[in-house]
Amino acid sequence: MTTIILNFSGPAMRLAIVLVALVPFLSGTPARAESPIEGLSLETFLSKFGAEKLPEGIVQSNGRIEGQSIEIATKYPGRVAEILVSEGDIVEAGGLVARIDDREYRAQLLGAEADVLRTEAALDIAKAQRDQAASAAELARLAFERVDKLFAGGYASSLQHDEALNSVRSTEAALRGAEAQIANATSTIIAASARVSQLNAVLDDMVLVAPRRGRVQYQLVQAGEVVGAGARIVTLIDLTDISMSLYLPAMDIARLSVGDEARIVLDAVSEYVIPARISFISADAQFTPKMVETQDEREQLVFRIKIQIPRDLLQRFEAQVKAGIRGVGFVRTDLNVDWPADLALKLPE
Repeated sequence: MTTIILNFSGPAMRLAIVLVALVPFLSGTPARAESPIEGLSLETFLSKFGAEKLPEGIVQSNGRIEGQSIEIATKYPGRVAEILVSEGDIVEAGGLVARIDDREYRAQLLGAEADVLRTEAALDIAKAQRDQAASAAELARLAFERVDKLFAGGYASSLQHDEALNSVRSTEAALRGAEAQIANATSTIIAASARVSQLNAVLDDMVLVAPRRGRVQYQLVQAGEVVGAGARIVTLIDLTDISMSLYLPAMDIARLSVGDEARIVLDAVSEYVIPARISFISADAQFTPKMVETQDEREQLVFRIKIQIPRDLLQRFEAQVKAGIRGVGFVRTDLNVDWPADLALKLPE
């Protein structure tokens, strides 16, 4: 059997097609050209994916399905008490993912709550002392008023007048001291209460939950392991945020806009044509990534765009959504050009 691998573009592609057509005559036996995509004949492959066969105004680029990953990490160091999900599980938004051992923080919380009770008791004592000082200050003021009248009439001595005045000043100072103790006890209560709130927040963070609905892609640690702050525990894939990155030259990028229609055909299910829209166009040129094959030289600068699959469609086929599958993305550089029949939307029933 004679195998010819097509890896050309332009005139080289047409030459390769002629060689394939001559294989039966050159080898003496019938031969079938192998398609780069399993299940498609060479003719169908060229019709569907060959740049030479695309209408003017439609361009293509290879890519792969990419899901928005969500890294669920621990905010504080500790021992992983339990992992509540497994790889492949669907987790709802707010669903439990893992727990970190929180006994140390619960002990600190008990101490902080005790500090709040102690400072509240100190506040009650300060208020009682303030009331006592206020009563003494009022009594001293009344006594001074009487002595002051007697002193003005010549019935009290200067010493009695000075002692009554000094008593007023002393009791007022004691009242101000009691009020200062109340302010100090109040601020201490606020600080202790803040510590309680902080520890409650820490305890909440020791229970890891999913911020969005998604599928567990990786479980990165096991129960019982000790992890540091910021350690990743589980990676989720948001099944409603799926896209494909394409790399196109500047001449094509200049004719594209965010929101334009696009099409995706995946290698594994090439019989379907998936709708998409351009959701991102890079402002900076870059070299073609190593994993992407284009018809131009690899050194040529290209721009990255993302084509997004509609969320309602992803929700409909959630069980079939998988990241990493390779395929081909198509975009129109001329919106007046109709999609060809081979790129008409076709989805599973």
